[in-house]
Amino acid sequence: MAIVVGYVATKEGRAALKRAAEECVLRQAKLVVVSSHRGGRDFDADEAMRFEAELRRVEEVLDERGIEHEVRQLVRGNDPADDLIAVAAEVSADFIVIGLRRRSPVGKLFLGSNAQRILLDASCPVLAVKAE
Repeated sequence: MAIVVGYVATKEGRAALKRAAEECVLRQAKLVVVSSHRGGRDFDADEAMRFEAELRRVEEVLDERGIEHEVRQLVRGNDPADDLIAVAAEVSADFIVIGLRRRSPVGKLFLGSNAQRILLDASCPVLAVKAE
Protein backbone atom coordinates (compact mmCIF):
# COMPACT_ATOMS: atom_id res chain seq x y z
CA MET A 1 0.00 0.00 0.00
CA ALA A 2 1.28 3.49 -0.87
CA ILE A 3 0.04 6.99 -0.19
CA VAL A 4 1.35 9.93 -2.19
CA VAL A 5 1.36 13.44 -0.74
CA GLY A 6 2.05 16.69 -2.52
CA TYR A 7 4.27 18.77 -0.27
CA VAL A 8 5.20 22.43 -0.28
CA ALA A 9 6.51 24.36 2.72
CA THR A 10 3.23 26.13 3.48
CA LYS A 11 0.59 25.61 6.15
CA GLU A 12 -1.48 23.73 3.55
CA GLY A 13 1.48 21.55 2.61
CA ARG A 14 2.22 20.78 6.25
CA ALA A 15 -1.46 19.90 6.85
CA ALA A 16 -1.38 17.50 3.89
CA LEU A 17 1.85 15.91 5.12
CA LYS A 18 0.49 15.52 8.65
CA ARG A 19 -2.71 13.85 7.43
CA ALA A 20 -0.85 11.61 4.98
CA ALA A 21 1.51 10.49 7.76
CA GLU A 22 -1.48 9.72 10.01
CA GLU A 23 -3.06 7.66 7.22
CA CYS A 24 0.21 5.75 6.72
CA VAL A 25 0.31 4.83 10.40
CA LEU A 26 -3.34 3.70 10.33
CA ARG A 27 -2.96 1.70 7.13
CA GLN A 28 0.66 0.56 7.56
CA ALA A 29 1.41 2.14 4.21
CA LYS A 30 4.49 3.63 2.62
CA LEU A 31 4.45 7.40 2.19
CA VAL A 32 5.77 8.95 -1.01
CA VAL A 33 6.35 12.67 -0.53
CA VAL A 34 6.42 14.60 -3.78
CA SER A 35 7.76 18.13 -3.80
CA SER A 36 7.57 19.54 -7.29
CA HIS A 37 8.91 22.84 -8.55
CA ARG A 38 8.90 24.07 -12.12
CA GLY A 39 12.41 25.45 -11.88
CA GLY A 40 13.40 28.22 -14.23
CA ARG A 41 14.95 31.62 -13.61
CA ASP A 42 13.19 32.25 -10.29
CA PHE A 43 14.58 28.99 -8.87
CA ASP A 44 18.13 30.03 -8.02
CA ALA A 45 20.78 28.27 -5.92
CA ASP A 46 19.51 29.79 -2.66
CA GLU A 47 15.96 28.64 -3.38
CA ALA A 48 17.22 25.16 -4.27
CA MET A 49 19.14 24.95 -0.98
CA ARG A 50 16.04 26.00 1.03
CA PHE A 51 14.00 23.43 -0.91
CA GLU A 52 16.49 20.65 -0.08
CA ALA A 53 16.81 21.68 3.60
CA GLU A 54 13.03 21.61 4.02
CA LEU A 55 12.83 18.12 2.53
CA ARG A 56 15.60 16.90 4.85
CA ARG A 57 13.53 18.15 7.81
CA VAL A 58 10.52 16.27 6.45
CA GLU A 59 12.60 13.08 6.21
CA GLU A 60 13.85 13.50 9.78
CA VAL A 61 10.30 13.84 11.11
CA LEU A 62 9.12 10.78 9.19
CA ASP A 63 12.16 8.79 10.38
CA GLU A 64 11.40 9.77 13.99
CA ARG A 65 7.82 8.57 13.59
CA GLY A 66 8.96 5.29 12.04
CA ILE A 67 7.03 5.86 8.83
CA GLU A 68 8.37 4.06 5.78
CA HIS A 69 8.84 6.78 3.20
CA GLU A 70 10.45 8.04 0.05
CA VAL A 71 10.93 11.73 -0.74
CA ARG A 72 11.04 12.86 -4.33
CA GLN A 73 12.26 16.33 -5.13
CA LEU A 74 11.24 17.08 -8.69
CA VAL A 75 12.45 20.10 -10.63
CA ARG A 76 11.82 19.20 -14.22
CA GLY A 77 9.62 21.94 -15.62
CA ASN A 78 6.29 20.18 -15.12
CA ASP A 79 3.25 21.50 -13.35
CA PRO A 80 3.18 20.05 -9.84
CA ALA A 81 -0.15 18.40 -10.72
CA ASP A 82 1.47 16.48 -13.57
CA ASP A 83 4.31 15.30 -11.32
CA LEU A 84 1.97 14.22 -8.54
CA ILE A 85 -0.35 12.32 -10.88
CA ALA A 86 2.61 10.62 -12.60
CA VAL A 87 4.21 9.51 -9.33
CA ALA A 88 0.87 8.23 -8.02
CA ALA A 89 0.44 6.13 -11.17
CA GLU A 90 4.04 4.90 -11.02
CA VAL A 91 3.76 3.64 -7.42
CA SER A 92 0.14 2.46 -7.83
CA ALA A 93 -0.92 4.79 -5.03
CA ASP A 94 -4.01 3.93 -3.06
CA PHE A 95 -4.70 7.65 -2.82
CA ILE A 96 -3.17 11.11 -3.00
CA VAL A 97 -3.28 13.70 -0.22
CA ILE A 98 -3.16 17.40 -1.11
CA GLY A 99 -3.55 20.61 0.86
CA LEU A 100 -6.12 23.20 -0.18
CA ARG A 101 -6.07 26.93 0.33
CA ARG A 102 -8.94 29.35 0.23
CA ARG A 103 -9.37 31.27 -2.99
CA SER A 104 -11.25 34.47 -3.71
CA PRO A 105 -14.29 34.32 -6.01
CA VAL A 106 -12.16 35.79 -8.81
CA GLY A 107 -9.40 33.25 -8.08
CA LYS A 108 -11.97 30.49 -8.47
CA LEU A 109 -12.88 31.74 -11.95
CA PHE A 110 -9.29 31.30 -13.06
CA LEU A 111 -8.88 28.01 -11.27
CA GLY A 112 -6.36 26.32 -13.46
CA SER A 113 -5.10 25.20 -10.10
CA ASN A 114 -3.04 22.15 -9.37
CA ALA A 115 -5.63 20.99 -6.84
CA GLN A 116 -8.42 20.98 -9.40
CA ARG A 117 -6.26 19.17 -11.95
CA ILE A 118 -5.29 16.51 -9.43
CA LEU A 119 -8.89 16.05 -8.28
CA LEU A 120 -10.11 15.65 -11.86
CA ASP A 121 -7.23 13.79 -13.51
CA ALA A 122 -5.82 11.40 -10.89
CA SER A 123 -6.68 7.76 -11.46
CA CYS A 124 -6.90 7.12 -7.70
CA PRO A 125 -8.91 8.81 -4.94
CA VAL A 126 -7.72 12.19 -3.68
CA LEU A 127 -7.98 13.37 -0.08
CA ALA A 128 -7.99 17.17 0.09
CA VAL A 129 -7.27 18.74 3.49
CA LYS A 130 -7.39 22.30 4.76
CA ALA A 131 -4.81 23.89 7.00
CA GLU A 132 -5.78 24.33 10.63
